[in-house]
Amino acid sequence: MPDTPVKDKCAKTLTIPAGLDVMEDGKPFFFEGGKTGCLLIHGFTGTTSSMRLMGEYLADKGMTVLGPRLPGHGTDVQDMGRYSYTDWTSTVETALSEIRELCDRVFVSGLSMGGLLTLYLAERHSETLEGVIPISAPVHWLAPGAQGVALKFVGVLKHFMKTIAGPGNDLKDPEVTEVAYEKLHSNAAHQLVKLAKVVEGDLDRITCPIRIFAAREDHVVPPRNSEYILEHVSSQDKELIWLDNCYHVATLDYDKEKIFEASYNFMTPQG
Repeated sequence: MPDTPVKDKCAKTLTIPAGLDVMEDGKPFFFEGGKTGCLLIHGFTGTTSSMRLMGEYLADKGMTVLGPRLPGHGTDVQDMGRYSYTDWTSTVETALSEIRELCDRVFVSGLSMGGLLTLYLAERHSETLEGVIPISAPVHWLAPGAQGVALKFVGVLKHFMKTIAGPGNDLKDPEVTEVAYEKLHSNAAHQLVKLAKVVEGDLDRITCPIRIFAAREDHVVPPRNSEYILEHVSSQDKELIWLDNCYHVATLDYDKEKIFEASYNFMTPQG
């Protein structure tokens, strides 16, 4: 029998449910390359477009890249409210399984909540992952100021407010706009809080190599989260890399090339 086409081996991740209208910038992506692969996970209220440039960079270097769409994203705010955090974790688990079928060495990276999901996978698969790269990831402090306080009570607030203001287009580069919801569903925000608690409690289970990227000026996720991650993981090979010329959506901002290059060097055996 003929071999299954490579792209078909990622069928679950790349398939959009029948009848679901997903915007072009929100569709999952796949780039076929060599035996080193990277799973790229977008953030909360965002789309796969936030990770696509990084995917294209790595693909140009010969890597296999898979970018899943998290349920409720790339559609509309009401759709976002229909899912729990376990739907997101199930999606990235499936994507990880699929890229493993294609590659001998697998890395995971994600932006914001995608970074949180990157840590989630590292907590459960450290023995088989080559390394992980969370970018602007929240764990202990999910938002600054009043937004952070509101999230502490979102389990109650969601019964009175179905939608709340989104995190905004936090980019230093005025020429770039992130494709994301302007508002977020309060139930989805509650699910983010639940996911963060699960991940925070298991950080010490992470033993694989890790590179943590954080913008010094982030108006969405307090940068001290990255120091917290560095302190609490059990990895021997770990490093926090500060970004001085970007805001929260670092993979689309002025420092994106710094992230891409440092990530590729991390994934590439030296010597």
